[in-house]
Amino acid sequence: MAISFDLTGRRALVTGANTGIGQAIAVALAEAGAAVALAGRSPATETAALIAAKGGRAVDLRADLSSIAPVDALIADTVAELGGLDILVNNAGIIRRNDLAVFTEEDWDAVVDTNLKTLFFLSQAAARVMMAAGRGKIINIASLLSFQGGIRVPSYAAAKSGVAGLTRAMANELAPAGVQVNAIAPGYIATNNTAALQADETRNRQILERIPAGRWGRPEDIAGAAVFLASGASDYVTGHILAVDGGWLAR
Repeated sequence: MAISFDLTGRRALVTGANTGIGQAIAVALAEAGAAVALAGRSPATETAALIAAKGGRAVDLRADLSSIAPVDALIADTVAELGGLDILVNNAGIIRRNDLAVFTEEDWDAVVDTNLKTLFFLSQAAARVMMAAGRGKIINIASLLSFQGGIRVPSYAAAKSGVAGLTRAMANELAPAGVQVNAIAPGYIATNNTAALQADETRNRQILERIPAGRWGRPEDIAGAAVFLASGASDYVTGHILAVDGGWLAR
């Protein structure tokens, strides 16, 4: 049997697609043949242009995923624009840093609501569409902190640990319907979310000393894993958390 990563005819929704990891994944899915809906609070104009320049199709949708309010409309708009939904990439997320002793309820709720609660309910709405079609792929963006505790990011560590558990739970229920649910756990990737760490000379040195690959990851390093998990090549992979971390967890 030929192994194919071709996504021609597939319809994908990528959240947080305006920059960084989300942008790289959206462009890669389009390059593999998928039509892509780009969702986020700010316009994904640059991402849409990159996809169009490569001959792909993208639609730019607005959705503030800090709450579940836009979930149903976002799925409905995606289906209306693309004619269906085969792939969901839950990439949208935020991070707040502070010492545990002074971490606020506001920062806790903001991170957990965006990174975990909305992820579940968006997946639930997408799963209904996919189950009716008898196939689908849900790809969550987890983190190294799905495995570790981190420093000064308690709500982020809790939410991303929850993403890992939720990935497994959803995979168990949706596999009989032909829907695979997996997650990618990026290592230290050079994005806006990690700008503070990159700028901290001490922390940056400590991080690089532990990464066997000897460098920060790039958003494009995540894209290949996403295409694999979105394609037919991963039809017998579900409930898995794939670390793309330059060897960090192996150290």
